[in-house]
Amino acid sequence: MTVNKGLASLADNQPNFSNQALENAVNDIKAVDQDDGFQFIKSQFEVDTAIRTNIVLSTSQKNDALETLNAAQPHLQIGRILTDVVRHTASIIDGSIIPGDPAITSVDNGQGRFVEILGSVQGLQISIPSLYGVSASDKSRGVNDHLGTLNNIFLETEDSRAPVFTRLKEIMQRIDATARINSTLATVTAAVRYSNTQLVLFLNSVVADSTDFQTTLDNRVNQAAGNMATLNTRIGNALQGEVIEELVAIKDEITNQVSLENSNITGIRTYVESLSENLAFTSMASDPTLRGLMAKVSQNKQWQDYFENYENEQENLNPIYTIDTDKDTLIDQIYTNSGLPDVLDSLDLVAVADKAQRDSRIDTANYDKYTIEQQITKSCEQLGITTANRTTFALSDTLLDNMNQHDRDEIARQLDLNESANTIS
Repeated sequence: MTVNKGLASLADNQPNFSNQALENAVNDIKAVDQDDGFQFIKSQFEVDTAIRTNIVLSTSQKNDALETLNAAQPHLQIGRILTDVVRHTASIIDGSIIPGDPAITSVDNGQGRFVEILGSVQGLQISIPSLYGVSASDKSRGVNDHLGTLNNIFLETEDSRAPVFTRLKEIMQRIDATARINSTLATVTAAVRYSNTQLVLFLNSVVADSTDFQTTLDNRVNQAAGNMATLNTRIGNALQGEVIEELVAIKDEITNQVSLENSNITGIRTYVESLSENLAFTSMASDPTLRGLMAKVSQNKQWQDYFENYENEQENLNPIYTIDTDKDTLIDQIYTNSGLPDVLDSLDLVAVADKAQRDSRIDTANYDKYTIEQQITKSCEQLGITTANRTTFALSDTLLDNMNQHDRDEIARQLDLNESANTIS
């Protein structure tokens, strides 16, 4: 039910969704760099921006430069990692993460929209349990599997560890503080900052009519990349603890999350369409004629089995078998509600013989020609009950116990069939 209070005030206003909270968190990490030579984060942001916004470099030149830099100690490319997250979340907000198609003749050529992404993700939280019998999160399709970066997944934690961004900021602060008292580390952080700055200055100087600048570009990029190996070694030597291993883990957590979200969202239209069609097909299975038709035209064995077994499985469904209680208690309830045991006294030979004739395990053909005593004996023989040297009353007592247990076993079997038919597999 929609909350109506405050609804009228929203009618003429837009929610103005943004990734500002994430940007603020990124800027908080970036602010560790005081731009005085003891840190390198700020210069990495500047390099990434200078490459991507350069109007002279070709796309391949940009990609080559970015790849060379990123390949040089990827866990230390903090500026690149965080810029990618910001750029990724911005593409979700404006919908461009789902690119348009020139073949779609609409204003935006079918480009995605944030409201579409939200609606699709919400729908998956319902359709996946309906089809798979598990939560959307179990299929890596939960809300945070699509929108975790926007939902502060890097600022919050569900275990004893600090959030990802908190851990990253603390390490950057340790590097900054150590560089101020360790000249060996300070020298290399200054070198990284200097080579990055030189690369940015060169990129800003390139104009459209520049002569061949590829060699100079390569030299600048390689110099910046080369300093990262030294930085990695110096950080490992200067800081106590497994700092490098932690930076690798942080990088993996961030990039894996972005990769998961990107994969999920870019393919969400196809995925939602597939689930919707499958739900539609299963709903049509209740029609016997359509069910038979689909079984004939389907080329998938699993679908064929579903349609062909549908009627039998449907007969196994019984609402009285779905009471939320333990199995033994449920069997007791159904057993009693079914009027069982229907014969209480094994000395009542007629009643025991009549019950035997209702037992599906016993072939009672021509039983009418036998005496009650003979019917009881023959029933025992068919059920594998020993009859030698036993009185009719003893046989009747064992036979009744056997049949009463069979009644309970049959209820248990029906419970199992109901559970099987009602369990998504």
